[in-house]
Amino acid sequence: MDTTRARLRQSTSVGVAEDDEMGGAQRVEMSFVSSEEEEAARPSSDITALVRQYRHVHQRAGVLLCVCVVVVVFATAFLLAYAVFAGRYHCYLAGGQGEEDKEQGGGANPLAEGGAGLYLGELRVMMRRLLQDEDIVNTISRVSRADHPPGSSEGTSLASEILRRFRLLPMDHTWTESLYATLQFPHRSQRSSLLLLDSAGWISEQIPLNPSDYCPYSAAGSATGCMVYANYGRTEDFKWLEGAGLSIAGCVVVMRVGGGVTFAEKVWLAQRSGAGGALIYPDPADLPQDPRRLGLNAHTAVSEHVHLGSGDPFTPGFPSFNHTQFPPIQSSGLPLIPALPISSTVAAKLLSQLSGAPCPPSWRGRLPYAPCAVGPELSAGRRVSMSVHNVMTPVLLNNIFSSLEGRVEPDHYIILGAQRDSLGPGAVKSGVGTAILLELARTFSAMVKNGFSPRRSLLFVSWDAGDFGNVGATEWLEGYLSMLHLKAVAYFSLDKAVMGDDVLSAYTSPLLMDLLDAAIRQVEHPKHLGQSIHSQAEREGGSWRIIKPLYLNSGAYSFTAFAGVPAMELRFSEERAYPFVNTPLDSASRLQEVLGGRVGLTGRSLGELVGEMVLRLAHDHIVPLRITSYADTVLQFSAQLNRHSAELQSRGLSPLWVFSARGDYSRAAQTLQRAIEYSDLHDLTAARYYNTRIMRVEYYFLSQYVSVVESPFRHVIHGRGDLTLSALSEHLSLLTSDPDRFDEKRFRRQLAFFTWTLQGAANALKGGVWSIHNTHTGTH
Repeated sequence: MDTTRARLRQSTSVGVAEDDEMGGAQRVEMSFVSSEEEEAARPSSDITALVRQYRHVHQRAGVLLCVCVVVVVFATAFLLAYAVFAGRYHCYLAGGQGEEDKEQGGGANPLAEGGAGLYLGELRVMMRRLLQDEDIVNTISRVSRADHPPGSSEGTSLASEILRRFRLLPMDHTWTESLYATLQFPHRSQRSSLLLLDSAGWISEQIPLNPSDYCPYSAAGSATGCMVYANYGRTEDFKWLEGAGLSIAGCVVVMRVGGGVTFAEKVWLAQRSGAGGALIYPDPADLPQDPRRLGLNAHTAVSEHVHLGSGDPFTPGFPSFNHTQFPPIQSSGLPLIPALPISSTVAAKLLSQLSGAPCPPSWRGRLPYAPCAVGPELSAGRRVSMSVHNVMTPVLLNNIFSSLEGRVEPDHYIILGAQRDSLGPGAVKSGVGTAILLELARTFSAMVKNGFSPRRSLLFVSWDAGDFGNVGATEWLEGYLSMLHLKAVAYFSLDKAVMGDDVLSAYTSPLLMDLLDAAIRQVEHPKHLGQSIHSQAEREGGSWRIIKPLYLNSGAYSFTAFAGVPAMELRFSEERAYPFVNTPLDSASRLQEVLGGRVGLTGRSLGELVGEMVLRLAHDHIVPLRITSYADTVLQFSAQLNRHSAELQSRGLSPLWVFSARGDYSRAAQTLQRAIEYSDLHDLTAARYYNTRIMRVEYYFLSQYVSVVESPFRHVIHGRGDLTLSALSEHLSLLTSDPDRFDEKRFRRQLAFFTWTLQGAANALKGGVWSIHNTHTGTH
């Protein structure tokens, strides 16, 4: 019997081996030997061969087993590493059903994003592969080939071309929205002028001006009188003049471009100080004008609008979709004095004749042959006379939209936008943003075609009339104000995105800072190859330097300060300022020369940076906004209040109310954050519930106690006016700097508005009214 088993094993093994060689033929030989004699008659070499064959087979099996184990271990390790580096979250394709749903039996509410798909890391690789710098360069050249202001034939042609390019992409929806807005242009036959008058009032010299140089929304009219130099025209500059006992009532004020304030703010501050007119020039100390280097021509002026606001100034707070049906209302931000841009050559001619007190050393510019004096007298008793002849004109504007619809939360939008128009060629002003916008639209539409299934919708917008104060974008916001805080996740402005390739600046809402921090760690610096933007920033003093507050003329400002939508504007620049913005010299060739031919590479890096953040916002189950950030902002103000607590209490004012509201907001935000961390993020209902609450946080900081028509920028952190934290902080500082100017009644009102807005945000974050337990105490 043992012999039988041995022969059976031998025959079976040999049969299988033969079977393998023959390609799978089923054949097993069995040979039975019943007699011992027959077994003994077989040669001993057969027994030896049998044993050797038996051992050889098992050795081969052992080796194969070891090899299999090694392969399995290696494959498992590889898959684990891939999962870690490719991304934690899975990006599902629409139309299928996830494994989790299959295990639960599907149910009546299957996950919409189920099925096989792509990881976040794979999406990053795909995006980087699809982004192209060549298209960016070509688009900038096309956009900036000629001046293209709103309503012009060139502007209309460009709008049609961009609409056509959107329609050529595999987008889900593409459309336009048209509206009439009131814009201002120079009078066609009557030119603005600048004169020097002698002591008798006769014209002694007519200073030549470029008729195309003007400040949109300047007051039409004239101003004649003395002249005062006010440096950058900042609040502190006018305070210095006031402290020096210099009256500027009725004078024409000359100010430099820059200083961190817009033309509109300069003119408004001059008007508030009693000036009769304003002249604004580029100083060589601020904008390079060295003929040996690429710089601004000394005969070139810089033009910018002077409306202290955004949108159509004749429909403040409401849309211009059919403005003729609305009663005429004028924005309080329109100036009442004339304003003109002048070149540095004209400024040197004027300031060289100025006498009076010497200016502070920090006010000295680099104008040739112009001693630094503040005025108000001119030599030989001369006076300045300026006149502005601009006319208001209704213009048909066209905003162009194209979208990729989200598969899970299609009614939540991530918006990317860029200004399309420009009074000049506008390579930086409109060309760069338009080029990156179109490239990102092409890239993301190709990603969707290749398997990307965004949870939320992506909206790409080309805005009209940006040179007049973001009119197209603001009018759209005004038209959809009642629903945008429920729909818009975030906005990214691409305006003036490339003015250099060295220093990155992010003008942003604090809610987006974590998103930015993660993105700059992923994207390579365009100038320092092999280094991420984050690592390069750390080498140069810290990545925190990238973060900057939103400013009035930013394309992102109205989204946050007016509509309560988290917004960001990103920009690469140089330490040496790009001098051609808002001039006729802002061409593609000059931009390439400034960047040494790296415009495409830098534009691609900026596009990749924005794309990283858009990917996260479109991919993550929970919208990645830092909802605790405003608690940190208010904490700084609380510390300032604490330093003045003794003075406040002596006046019957208590800061405890602010401290309590700040604590409530901080706790509510942290509680919501913890609730999210312990939730099942694959539960669509729970994810949508949390996302809705997160998306409204920015909106909660819009003051509900002022009129949107009278105070459109009513965000208490980023807005303008008495209701803001900055105004409250400035007023508080008077307790020590100038106690006589401290207005207790006004301060109480400011403090109440701010505190109740903060408390309202805390209450809203807590959820249901049964979760809110406010105890209102204090003096009234």
